[in-house]
Order: sequence, then C-alpha cells, then structure tokens
Amino acid sequence: MKAPMQRTRVKICGLTREEDIEAAVAAGADALGFVMWPGSARAIDEARLARLSACVPPFVTRVGLFVDQSEDEIRRCARYLDLVQLHGDETAEACAHLNVSWIKALRMRDGLDLHAEAARYAGARALLLDAYRPGIPGGTGETFDWSRIPANLAKPVILAGGLTATNVAEAIQRVRPYAVDVSGGVEAAKGVKDPASIRAFLSQVSHTQAP
Repeated sequence: MKAPMQRTRVKICGLTREEDIEAAVAAGADALGFVMWPGSARAIDEARLARLSACVPPFVTRVGLFVDQSEDEIRRCARYLDLVQLHGDETAEACAHLNVSWIKALRMRDGLDLHAEAARYAGARALLLDAYRPGIPGGTGETFDWSRIPANLAKPVILAGGLTATNVAEAIQRVRPYAVDVSGGVEAAKGVKDPASIRAFLSQVSHTQAP
C-alpha cells in the first residue's frame, strides 16, 4: 500500500492587523504568529495581542514569538496564545519552567548539531530552523543550506528563513518539514501582509506535499 502524503502545515508570522489575520485564515493558514519582542519592526504589545487574538477563529493556532524575555511577560501573554516560540538563548530549563507549550527556534550558525539540540530541548513541541545572522534573532529574510537538516531528527521541523511562493515548493521537496513559517515573504511592507502573496504561498504549499 502506498504511504499517505504528509500535509505540510503553514504558519504566517509577524501579524499586526485584523485584516491580515482574516486574509491568512481565509487562505488556509494553520497557525498565526505574533511578535512580542520589542526589537522587531513587526512587534506588538500585550494589549494589541489581546485584541488580535480575539479575532482568531477556533482550530487556528496562535503563536507568540519571544526573545530572551522575562518569565512573567511570557506568562502574561500566554493567556492569549496556544503556543510560545522562544527565539533567543533560552536554556532548556528556562523553557520548561514556563509551564506552557513551546517550540524552540534555532538559528543555523556554523557547526550547530541539530541532533544535540533536539536532545537538549527535549521538551519542545518542535524545532523552528531559521537563517543565522550575528546579532539578529530572526526575520532576516535569508535562506540557509537546507541540506544541513538531517532527515531523522527527533523533533518535528518547522522551516523558516527567506521562504516565498517561488521557493517554498523546493523547500518542501528537499526538507520535508512538518511546517513552513513565512513572514516577510508575504508582505507589502514590514508588518503589513499582502493577501495575494499569502494566497500564492498557501497554493504552492498545498500543491507540493511531501511524500
């Protein structure tokens, strides 16, 4: 019997406006990301998160992105989220101590051992892999060498970094990730999504499922 096709999930990140949430949900996004790190051009505050979170319908996952922020701040924001994405230098112990569902973002610097990182962050629901640029915790808009991702990693892989409608099909075919994460690749400007780009991205994903 032929093995079933694996459906690649999609997270649209860096949402700042209600109309962009509506466009992402209408296109079929599985998860929506909200940047809570104030150093980002796409950052929102807790009050804005509360308002945007209320616009998200059932069965769409609300993800908050944090970078080395306080336990208190993360827990306050977690009231409006289903999952937190830890994008800094957080230790495995600090992640686990939050007592919330979390994924760990890793920037693919030279020499990074993904098997060791998967073991280190054993409590993570998944590992999000992003491009590495010194001093920038994410959102670089750059890809990295996908061949560095082992096929037998112990954690589900969420692939990020420079994805667009023009390269996401190749990314899925080569990496076979559990999910893909896009932000700048579907924007008209930082924090302002383009509905046509969102639809094109989701269309490419839906027509390029990994076996």
